[in-house]
Amino acid sequence: MRTLCSQDNRRVLNCRHRYRICGCIHPALVFAIYLLSNAAPGSAQTQGCRQALALGLDVSGSVDTLEYRLQLDGLAAALGTPRVRSALLSAPDTPVEILVYEWSGTSDQHILVNWTPIRTADEITALQSLLASSQRRAASPATALGNAMLTGFKVLNARSDCWVRTLDISGDGKSNSGPEPRDMKTQFERAKINVNALVVGVDSPGIGDLRQEEIGELAAYFQTNVITGPDAFVQTALGYEDYANAMARKLERELKGLVVSGLPVDLPLLSSTFAPLDHQ
Repeated sequence: MRTLCSQDNRRVLNCRHRYRICGCIHPALVFAIYLLSNAAPGSAQTQGCRQALALGLDVSGSVDTLEYRLQLDGLAAALGTPRVRSALLSAPDTPVEILVYEWSGTSDQHILVNWTPIRTADEITALQSLLASSQRRAASPATALGNAMLTGFKVLNARSDCWVRTLDISGDGKSNSGPEPRDMKTQFERAKINVNALVVGVDSPGIGDLRQEEIGELAAYFQTNVITGPDAFVQTALGYEDYANAMARKLERELKGLVVSGLPVDLPLLSSTFAPLDHQ
């Protein structure tokens, strides 16, 4: 995306109310200024949910009791890291809302934490406490990844009030029950809901190269069959001991983005080029 001028060709942009801004101006900044100058204080344009984030946690038969605890405690720890906490609290008037659910077999999807807006540090702490107190339920050992995606779609499709909607799905194996995950992708694309994944590799002792090969194969499976949307990505964790660090990196990436006074700047409708004005 080009700026409005180069170092040798400085331009002046006349904004609303005769504000004059000189120098090289990035188009995203121009659009942010336009939004701010046209939005009345407290208007509907400045309210709402800036991101709906649904987190689906794998509790299928491949996840033992210790790994279940590492997964939930890892998510709680990731929410409390300085960068994630800062991103969550950056615009409390337009909060991120979080929902957490577990998935395994075709009919085993269970919401642990329903939609929760995050405006304060206390609300992060309360969410961490809920995760820490959650106990494992009896569920099918199957891995119905397609059904898990469908659950994520249903809860996110109901959140059209949010600027961005993201499904963050964790898994440590390929689907072996229910609809194929790749068949779920079209409805996400039509609804403009992003899907990212956190893939957990084998955590049993073994040869390092073999472990990397196995997690690489699983990541490629999720890359092809699960994730979708602009900038969709797969984050990897080498065993559940690495889950907290991997989740923190994933959340940092999902929550990043410039917010000016509660208004999103990195909107898709921004043109890649702006024509400079002729006058100086």
